[in-house]
Amino acid sequence: MEFRSNSPGNGGNGNTQSQAPRFQSHTPTPFNGPTPDGMVLHQGKKKIIVTAGIVLLALIVLGCIGLMSWRYFNGAERFVKGSQYQAVFLTNGQVYFCKLSQVDSPYVKCDDIYYLQVQQSVQPTDSKSQQNPQVSLAKLGSELHGPEDNMLINRSQVLFFENLKDDGKVVQAIKSNQK
Repeated sequence: MEFRSNSPGNGGNGNTQSQAPRFQSHTPTPFNGPTPDGMVLHQGKKKIIVTAGIVLLALIVLGCIGLMSWRYFNGAERFVKGSQYQAVFLTNGQVYFCKLSQVDSPYVKCDDIYYLQVQQSVQPTDSKSQQNPQVSLAKLGSELHGPEDNMLINRSQVLFFENLKDDGKVVQAIKSNQK
């Protein structure tokens, strides 16, 4: 906008021009609204959000893989030989022979479970039978209450476990029981 003034106070010749400041009205546009450069701005924000999402997802996946690797290499799971039976010794003195898994969890899992059963006569006839009670291997599931053949044991109740050799007496008894 131009303002011309012919007033004598402005040099008297009437040719003096003064300019007032120019103001442009600027109305904010919505995020998805059409503006001359808004499309570039919108696409740039979209790229940043997508890139940040991909980076976040990659970090989560890598974190999960790292945690699982750390648990495997620092936990007891790597000592369990999955093809063999294990002897699991509990704090109450009970021993189970089973296929052990999930030993780094709050509850260890036992499958295909056997345990030792001591058979003593109620009234021994001689002192020899009292000193040498008969021990047999029992399969879990044949008890009066009819449990299933798997068990979760609170990890705090497990003292330790051992992998059993295939030529040991317990594993040989298990294999003959399975036949």
